[in-house]
Amino acid sequence: MALEWLTGREYFLVDVEVDNQNKITVEIDHRDGVWIEDCCELSKFIEAHLDRDVEDYELEVGSAGIGQPFKVLQQYVNSIGYDVELLTADGKKMEGSMKDATPEGFTVTVREKQRLEEKKRPVMVDVDKTFAYDEVKWVRSIIDFK
Repeated sequence: MALEWLTGREYFLVDVEVDNQNKITVEIDHRDGVWIEDCCELSKFIEAHLDRDVEDYELEVGSAGIGQPFKVLQQYVNSIGYDVELLTADGKKMEGSMKDATPEGFTVTVREKQRLEEKKRPVMVDVDKTFAYDEVKWVRSIIDFK
């Protein structure tokens, strides 16, 4: 039912969890951030479609946390042109700029030292690294307060 409320809006669903205590957690996101008023509206919409007389529950509606790992493709797409950090499946951490994201994987432009034939010393160059989603443990936005 959260998807029904999201239809026609620029918000997208990130996650829905229901634990064994009947706590329902709904995470939404938007390219420009999530407004508390919209979380309240979605919460009321969901509650109007649930019956506490049938089953008791706790409902929490919020935004995908800042600095939290991405969970859905739209988060990768929205980060194109922005800095991200990631941890590869083999444990290598790197930072770069999100260049592209598709259902198959994503590309990050990173700065790394390389030895070029015409140079005596290694120089920093931009290198595109492409990953399938199962090749990384997590990817998240870098928050810059400058």
